[in-house]
Amino acid sequence: MLPTPPVQEAIDLREPPLVSGLPQAQHSHMEINPKAVALPKSADHLEKGKYGPIYPKTPACHGFTIIANVKPGRAEAIRSYGERLAKALEPDPYLLAPLKLHYLRWVLFDNDTRFMYQGIFDTEFDKYTEDAVVLFRKAGLDTAFENLEGFPIDWKTNTPAFITFLRDHQCPSFLEYGEYPYFTSDEIKKALKIKAALSEMLEQMQ
Repeated sequence: MLPTPPVQEAIDLREPPLVSGLPQAQHSHMEINPKAVALPKSADHLEKGKYGPIYPKTPACHGFTIIANVKPGRAEAIRSYGERLAKALEPDPYLLAPLKLHYLRWVLFDNDTRFMYQGIFDTEFDKYTEDAVVLFRKAGLDTAFENLEGFPIDWKTNTPAFITFLRDHQCPSFLEYGEYPYFTSDEIKKALKIKAALSEMLEQMQ
């Protein structure tokens, strides 16, 4: 009688890869639970970095919400910049890749007198800004922020002034939620590529 081969535990390949820095799952199946974090109003307890407090990573990763006044008559210039940025991404979809973004949302409100910039990304607050300055300078791009009151005109050579402007106009959130908490954009894209490859393989086997 031939020996019975060992039984291998089934692995659910639908789940994304493990996230470094998070507790390892007890079993091969990784359960992803939504998570929310309430954030205190004061940042005094946070570690201080090069330009100010270092905001912690939340279930929604890193990000900020910038609200500033629009220079009189410059709302259409901001909208036009959004159109140019969208067109620039058509031939080069990875133009903004160095920023490690998940999402961007730009909003003009109060009769086009105020501008809100919301970004969710994987790098820390100040590094995101430093990387943005390098990216825009290298690509020869301007920024929509030039149409905002108080924005430093020498931002391309004065990164600290750019970061100070963002910090001065940052509106910290008090609650952040993630349906798939702490996962980076690279990990999500990798999981989707694995899923697509497995789907293609299963179709070919049929």
